Amino acid sequence: MIKLYTSPSCSSCRKVKKYFEKYNIEYEEKNIFTTPISKEDIFKMLVRSENGFEDIISTRSKIFKEMGISLYNMSTHNLIEFIVNNPSVLKRPIIVTDAEIQVGYNDDDIELFLPQEIREMDCGYCFKPHSPGEECDYVKNIKFTK
Repeated sequence: MIKLYTSPSCSSCRKVKKYFEKYNIEYEEKNIFTTPISKEDIFKMLVRSENGFEDIISTRSKIFKEMGISLYNMSTHNLIEFIVNNPSVLKRPIIVTDAEIQVGYNDDDIELFLPQEIREMDCGYCFKPHSPGEECDYVKNIKFTK
């Protein structure tokens, strides 16, 4: 099951939810301000990330600036506690599956979450999923010019 960590004012979060709903992709939404984030949630993010805390924390957030905190001066335990107590430092949205993590919304990367059968409908030329039997604009144009 896909877990989607969001906040209400996040436009990228709304884009991800709209995308998932368009393709009937099931997900569990976790609003980081109304549902407490757990240490386990953070561990799952970290295990799947390439650069650890740097991938999931926004060091430009207000609280980081006000407190003069540096990622590099805190232990892993202290950083996890800090996130649990200050979830606003998380980048958003964060999409977590059993094997993957995506931070933010990216048109190309979001396709990784499409079910295999939809990805297989991709024509390979225009990189857009199509309904079974539907031709993409690229293929239509080839036939038109022949």
